[in-house]
Amino acid sequence: PSNKIVSAAEALANIPINAANHEYTNHPQRTIERLSFIDPGENCWNAKRMPDRLKLNVAGAKLSQIYKRLDPKRPSYTITGSGGGGTHGYHYKDPRALTNRERARLQTFQDDFEFIGKSESVRRQLGMAVSPDMAKIIFRSIFETFEKVNYPSIDANIYDSKKENHN
Repeated sequence: PSNKIVSAAEALANIPINAANHEYTNHPQRTIERLSFIDPGENCWNAKRMPDRLKLNVAGAKLSQIYKRLDPKRPSYTITGSGGGGTHGYHYKDPRALTNRERARLQTFQDDFEFIGKSESVRRQLGMAVSPDMAKIIFRSIFETFEKVNYPSIDANIYDSKKENHN
């Protein structure tokens, strides 16, 4: 795996049309309309152009991933595998939920990796998966530690306040 930071637009580029698990969701018209007022990187709570008639009426809820659209210039936010309406992860350009293949791309699964099951089952599998690229980095680091090989690392940015004073 590369250490290059990949934007959502880069990750979602050039997915083969016939790739497995690349089915589009059939959204209600109200969802499509709501998404049309949410700009990339925004969600239903901070969308500046959202008309009152499309705002959600959920007392006390301000969850950041409800109807959240990807920002094409930034890496993806966490794609979850469960949750109700509005938590599926949404395309930055098109007013729609991400396909499972797009979710798999964001998780660094190769396009020929096929998930088995119905669409919602595949969505849960993806939301609970450890990204293959992350797994490679973690296991390589563990093996190199056992072999006492120095590898690139960064210093901790969280300290135990009882042991050290890092002001």
